[in-house]
Amino acid sequence: MQLYLRLLRGAIIHFIYPIDQRSIIGTIKSPTAFTNMKPNKIHSTAILEGKVDLGEGNEIGPYAVIQGPVSIGNDNWIGSHVTIGAPGQDTRNPRYDSSNSRIEIGDNNIIREYTGIQKPCYRDITRVGNNVFIMQSVHIPHDAIIQDHVVITPMVALGGISRILKGANLAMGCTIHQYGVVGQYSIVAMGSALTKNVRPFAKYIPNKPIGVNEYALAKFGFEDIKEEIFAYVMDNAKPNTPHLAALVLEFEDMCKDSDRSTY
Repeated sequence: MQLYLRLLRGAIIHFIYPIDQRSIIGTIKSPTAFTNMKPNKIHSTAILEGKVDLGEGNEIGPYAVIQGPVSIGNDNWIGSHVTIGAPGQDTRNPRYDSSNSRIEIGDNNIIREYTGIQKPCYRDITRVGNNVFIMQSVHIPHDAIIQDHVVITPMVALGGISRILKGANLAMGCTIHQYGVVGQYSIVAMGSALTKNVRPFAKYIPNKPIGVNEYALAKFGFEDIKEEIFAYVMDNAKPNTPHLAALVLEFEDMCKDSDRSTY
């Protein structure tokens, strides 16, 4: 395999799979230990700068820019013109030193074209979990946490230090306020402007009563506790099922940090 990659000054690229050692300057782990691993596919116009750790089976498209320190797991698809690792857009300190601010991206994610994922400003990390689908032109801000199985559709903009919890779905063009928490398996309607938190399993549509995201109940296998989920979302009844109670407790703990009320 030949590697065609634009490496900027100071780049330290860690490939955890066998490559042609003539194509990179530095120390490469012995290929014999990785004979069953999948190669990464990196377009010739992509730019990787700084310390970038790559797993296996990733595809990085044309004109993508990744500025370390960034850790990327396995089997991710990163589209053209995606920018990962630009400094966070912070009005208090717009030129802060982000050279040691880390981004972590897990496994099996799709990050479509023109999306930006920014470095943290106030916390340790900006993180995208596993099996996340981020569609075209999405803004992932400084210090955001995107948990597993989240879907973020085109042109969604998140405020800094926001938390999008497991299985949540953000519809086209919605915006999330700073420190906002979108609960597990909830859904936010297109064009919404959230100024409060959204509880787990809720369906938020502006100017309508909160409902239950029944699609998520079927998709993620919660139909056996459907009545308990309805009671929690609609009547704020405390859950008894341990798994559901743990989800609600995680959400409530994050809401304490957000200092915002809940729809």
